[in-house]
Amino acid sequence: MADFSVLMSVYQKDNAIWLKEALDSIFTQTKKPDEIVVVCDGPLTKELEDILAQYSGRITLHRLAKNSGLGEALRQGVEKCSYPIIARMDADDVSLPDRFEKQLSYFEKHPNTAILSSWIREIDSQTHTPVAIRKVPITDKEIKRFIRTRSPFNHMTVMYKKSAVLEAGNYQPFHLMEDYYLWARMAAKGYEMANLSDILLNARVDAAMYGRRGGYKYFKSNYAMSKKLRELGLISLPTFLFNTAVRFCVQVLMPNCVRGYFYRKVLR
Repeated sequence: MADFSVLMSVYQKDNAIWLKEALDSIFTQTKKPDEIVVVCDGPLTKELEDILAQYSGRITLHRLAKNSGLGEALRQGVEKCSYPIIARMDADDVSLPDRFEKQLSYFEKHPNTAILSSWIREIDSQTHTPVAIRKVPITDKEIKRFIRTRSPFNHMTVMYKKSAVLEAGNYQPFHLMEDYYLWARMAAKGYEMANLSDILLNARVDAAMYGRRGGYKYFKSNYAMSKKLRELGLISLPTFLFNTAVRFCVQVLMPNCVRGYFYRKVLR
């Protein structure tokens, strides 16, 4: 199987215990990475530094002098990765043991694929109780249809070719939409995309997450993203207007408790 890097970003508000669980889930994979690049997005807490110190010699740290946001952290992280395939990993999720093996096997069988993610299981951050399964479309055709309205990948499980990401312009700062904007640019360039219908990761969620998916600021980011999709030629004017209307209703007018149900039940 191909050599590959794992890319993770950590910042001061991350949970140290969850960071350890995330890193341990990488080291217990059936197919282990050849490199783990951890971008420290600004100064970290002592607890986070203590956890990272436990993996000294097994991970490569890249430090940013100040907190610059996920887009900039991942942009630099991609450039620091040494291998042609990169697997993303968040600092608070747990990859299942065969995640990398299954994804690399798919790349071997489908060499034209530029990006691949999978389904995930969302679990309560405190009780670990399953909350929902976040399914994403499987085929390239389905993904490029889905991307017109929503992000077609679970970012914490993506594995992609470094060359394709760089050719599309790499990650760029875009409030809450760094990943979606990158996928859109890759789609506009015609890169082949896929998802596995396997659950390869447990992602922590909490009630506050749905609050973060609402409010006028979040709507503004989504509106700006729809404008980018239009500029890239991925959506028509009617779709742009439809996206804007639906997002305004869900993200601005809808109460958090109703929005949470909507995300868990309707969008799954």
